[in-house]
Amino acid sequence: MAKSNVNGSKIPPGQLVNLIQKGIMYTELEKSVSDEGVDASATAPFEHLQDSSKGSSSKSRESSKGGGGPSSMDVDEPQGGSSDTTLTDDQVTTLSGHTSEVFICAWSPTSGSGGGGQLASGSGDSTARIWHVPEGPCGKSQRGGMSDPVVLHHFSTDKEKSKDVTTLDWNHDGSQLATGSYDGQARIWSSSGKLANTLTKHKGPIFSLKWNSTGQYLLSGSVDKTAIIWDASSGEVRQQFAFHKDPTLDVDWRDTDSFASCSTDRMIYVCKLGHTQFLKKFQGHNDEVNAIKWDPSGTLLASCSDDYTAKVWSMKQDQYIHDLREHKKEIYTIKWSPTGPGSSNPGAKLVLASASFDSTIRLWDPETGKCCHVLDKHSDPVYSVAFSPDGQYLASGSFDKCLHIWSVKARTQRPASARRARAPLARLPPVHPHACPPCLLPISCPSPSPPCLPGWGLDQDLQGPGRYIRGVLERRRHEGGCML
Repeated sequence: MAKSNVNGSKIPPGQLVNLIQKGIMYTELEKSVSDEGVDASATAPFEHLQDSSKGSSSKSRESSKGGGGPSSMDVDEPQGGSSDTTLTDDQVTTLSGHTSEVFICAWSPTSGSGGGGQLASGSGDSTARIWHVPEGPCGKSQRGGMSDPVVLHHFSTDKEKSKDVTTLDWNHDGSQLATGSYDGQARIWSSSGKLANTLTKHKGPIFSLKWNSTGQYLLSGSVDKTAIIWDASSGEVRQQFAFHKDPTLDVDWRDTDSFASCSTDRMIYVCKLGHTQFLKKFQGHNDEVNAIKWDPSGTLLASCSDDYTAKVWSMKQDQYIHDLREHKKEIYTIKWSPTGPGSSNPGAKLVLASASFDSTIRLWDPETGKCCHVLDKHSDPVYSVAFSPDGQYLASGSFDKCLHIWSVKARTQRPASARRARAPLARLPPVHPHACPPCLLPISCPSPSPPCLPGWGLDQDLQGPGRYIRGVLERRRHEGGCML
């Protein structure tokens, strides 16, 4: 771009990444096409986004992998014999106001099960916004009854630094919102939008920010290679941890005073407040570790990486207990279902979801390490996944500008095989043509039947981890914008 005569400011966000991904995909496709232009291995015409009840492309794709993966894929028929539902514009509440990319959004934990509540969003326009969403069905009529959002402006004394809001998180009771930005500062706001504290210790962009379960401490991870535990009431640093050799991409609390962090240095550290040395070091990934997440009980830690694998770790041993190797490309994010021991749904089975650049989401059984479902309706890399509060539904957001809602209710599984998941229950159509995956907001619909799902998304977030944000901001830096 720097050496061409193209005006980079006129290129939609993410378009260059999408173009490169398409080019790679077509290059790979050419390998299976003969000189006559015929796919020698094809037995049927290729269909884009083929319906799961008709196609067998995923089955052939899986069987060609060899050992270690699912041996076959059974097709689940859609409920009622019908295909998935595409929501119309009239069924979607669109929140307009941000003037740049929306990197992250999160519902306040005080939002009600009947829909409605406070939704926070963070953007590249140097603001976070708190939206007051009224109860009732989603749609244009709901948007008409909404008041203007509270705008949280992120000012910086250093004009050379970008103030993009890269991450945010509500505390346990929804009384305070924490935001992290590209200028290296974390900020704490009241639920009404008043700035309560500015936390200035990091020397690089903040990509991850989490409250502990009591709201006493705030945890941040930064490009400056460190993680910090802050005293939320005073804004003072309780302890800074500097074990990583490269930027810290994600942090996650294990309990009220211990946490894990991951980095582009391929390492994962488990640390505890008051300890000068880490409690545990997990080493096993062969590339950047993009995200980590403790299960609801704080027993198992899941990680995902650019090495195409996800892994499950236990504090009882140094080596991973499961090495999940079914994805064909980088794994962008992971999420545990809010089920099993330590959750509000202890009777339901625990599931791990992973989202990848290979355009699929996979659901894993943490007890066996086996893939139990493959969700493959997206046509581009999947950047965001989030479970509903009861763990029965999963939402996925992709670079294909669509958000799908899947039913992941526990069903009897055939041993030693993974079933292809049914078509998504609901599909949000492409949003703004220049929109990026994290712009796809969670859904809050009180209707008891799909596509509006009961209690969906009221404490969930669809966030874009550091990789996507770094890509967008690096593009801006080359265009003469923000600097690291």
